Amino acid sequence: MAAKQRLNVSLRSVSVRRGSAWALRDVSLELRAGERWALIGGNGAGKTQLLKLLAADVWPTPTGRESLTYRLAARTLDLTEVKPRIAYIGAELQDKYARYDWNHTVMELLATGLQRSDLLLRPVTKAERVRIASMLELCGLKHLEQRRFLSLSYGQKRLALLARGLVQRPDWLLLDEFYNGLDTYHRSRIDAILDHAYAVGQSWIASAHRAMDVPRGTDGLIELRSGRVHSVSRLSRRALERLAAAAAERSPPRRRRSFSARRRPARASGKLLIDIAAADLYVDYRLVLRDLHWQLRQGEHWAIFGANGAGKSSFLKLLYGDLSPALGGKIERVGFPRGTPVADWKRRVGYVAPELQTDYAVDVTVLELVASGRYSSIGLNDPATRADTRRARRWLEFFALRSFADRRPRELSYGQLRRALFARALSGHARILLLDEPLTGLDPRQRAVMKRLLARLMRRGFTLIIAVHHPEDLPNGMTHELRLLERRAVGRDLRDSVSNSETFVRGIG
Repeated sequence: MAAKQRLNVSLRSVSVRRGSAWALRDVSLELRAGERWALIGGNGAGKTQLLKLLAADVWPTPTGRESLTYRLAARTLDLTEVKPRIAYIGAELQDKYARYDWNHTVMELLATGLQRSDLLLRPVTKAERVRIASMLELCGLKHLEQRRFLSLSYGQKRLALLARGLVQRPDWLLLDEFYNGLDTYHRSRIDAILDHAYAVGQSWIASAHRAMDVPRGTDGLIELRSGRVHSVSRLSRRALERLAAAAAERSPPRRRRSFSARRRPARASGKLLIDIAAADLYVDYRLVLRDLHWQLRQGEHWAIFGANGAGKSSFLKLLYGDLSPALGGKIERVGFPRGTPVADWKRRVGYVAPELQTDYAVDVTVLELVASGRYSSIGLNDPATRADTRRARRWLEFFALRSFADRRPRELSYGQLRRALFARALSGHARILLLDEPLTGLDPRQRAVMKRLLARLMRRGFTLIIAVHHPEDLPNGMTHELRLLERRAVGRDLRDSVSNSETFVRGIG
């Protein structure tokens, strides 16, 4: 049997305009079957737009000079032939399922991959079931085949989408910041799956901000700057070391001992802000956290750790007011007695989470998005006041987004939208900030800027609670940690054992 011919892609002077700005300018690349590329560049450099262009989800803006050609050997393919040969997977795709409430079972999700559709178009055939079962086995998802996609943990969703892409047997995998937000277990699972893909000759392009997010087996490097190709080279150890240094990546050191949050309450710091006692927390009738006892006091800053599915996001939603303890448990927000509308509390709390990027599919401008933080709403019910606009523009200026004020959120890169959500959280009257993987999707320069800002906010009296996977994403000044494991919370007052916050940032893993 003849070997399967695989896709080659050629770009010549290709540009893409989004609104009034150029997302890509005069891009020329030769991508040959069997190659595996890392795609790097800052937020807004054009990485996602290039991947969408290659996936034929975006088409070049006509300039009279552009050429985008897909070939099998000497034969040129049209778009109907190209689409089944390329699988694009990234955070935007994962968000899309939540935005449209597409809640297939995992088995049905893979079937939509075989049917080249977002929705299941017809019953799954016996042959498709065999192929799906094989892929579920390879990806370690067999036990989840009847689970609904939206009920999965963040890491399980990412694995399921990778399985959906691979079951199509594409010539090219386009992985957009694919490792973002994943714990060690899910990273290792994806590494193993991509090792198998590498062994069978799979081609890919993987965008990344961190060296640890470049898949094993990648052999080339494409760097974009301001929508243009800055360099194309072989991927070397030196290049990975530079990327790791820019991201301030560190190897996780030995963990210190912790104490039970139930057995040993944290040392009192200042005024009590939140008091949780005997709280069981359920999400979709599934127990997430059991018998939670926890207090937050003014002057404390908590780092929240846990694997995907451990309950970090649910814990933050409990604090924010989107979830409530089961009967018998209590959460007291000091100054907001029982019966106070939760909206009043939310105006005093800033919240940043990846899922907010899903919610902001509404037709608002970036300026309106930021201004809505003053009202804890998704968009504005009434036109922005002069004060709303002035404060929103101040934070847009800080995050280098002022020129994007009139764009729609979907016209921003993933990292730019994350910065806009930070601006939204700070545009209101918040004194407590709940941050769920806040630096995910930001390039090294923006991460450094954000960490300095967060440290400054802490010095100004803001209280921060930050859920992270990477210790290097924490600012200096954290005072406590809370580790979520097997539905229990284990906490530690870092001031008892750490002389300064910088040691803390280096010392947790």
